[in-house]
Amino acid sequence: MSYFKHFPDIFYQSPLETKISSGDLVQIKNIFRRTKLKDYLQGSVSVFNKYVIEDGERPDTISELLYGSPQYDFVVVLTAGITNINHQWPVQDFQIYNVALAKYGSETKMNEIHHYETFEIKDSKGRQILPPNLIVDKDFKMDGSALRFPTNRFTLISEAGNNQLDDKNEYTVATDNIARPVTNYEFEINENEKLRKIDVLRQGYLTTFVNDLRDILRYDRHSRFINGLLSSTELTNLTT
Repeated sequence: MSYFKHFPDIFYQSPLETKISSGDLVQIKNIFRRTKLKDYLQGSVSVFNKYVIEDGERPDTISELLYGSPQYDFVVVLTAGITNINHQWPVQDFQIYNVALAKYGSETKMNEIHHYETFEIKDSKGRQILPPNLIVDKDFKMDGSALRFPTNRFTLISEAGNNQLDDKNEYTVATDNIARPVTNYEFEINENEKLRKIDVLRQGYLTTFVNDLRDILRYDRHSRFINGLLSSTELTNLTT
């Protein structure tokens, strides 16, 4: 990935054990310039498209698809808002099981309930009483239809079909199944799927983006300015 080649360097006080004095410096990439880059990206939302990462796709393959070359993989990563590729890029479907097993330690733990998610509930006039997919616990409950007008019945809507709920004062997860259990394994699958939805830069803005990237990462003149691509830090605890 050619991402870091666009970052300026900085002379930093050497942490190496082989240093002769605290005045020794090492030249490294200044990754803290990402803060300026983040501000730039947040102000440029109109130049992005939505993209869903297919199973097995990588930043370089997406770059090849969108921009005709794998060298712009860093553009894919930056515009997606990714700061840790190991934790923010979706793993392949066949890897999910092993990831979950490593995290939870056993299949038994993997199949334990992580949380519950609500089903949608509407009244007889089509008004939404309970939104779907709210994360709740096993003790979640809600007021029943009997507390409203007698003719206003509630219907639970799910993939299995619609089910009219009994007319009662209260509905709970345990007695009325108003929410479904989500296991730890299902949770990991769902979280991985969320990572597939990213923003990508429109092809027509690629050249401008790369040029702007170089400009905003360059140093302005300041007391420790050396040139646009090199600066230094303040030396502390000077010894010889």
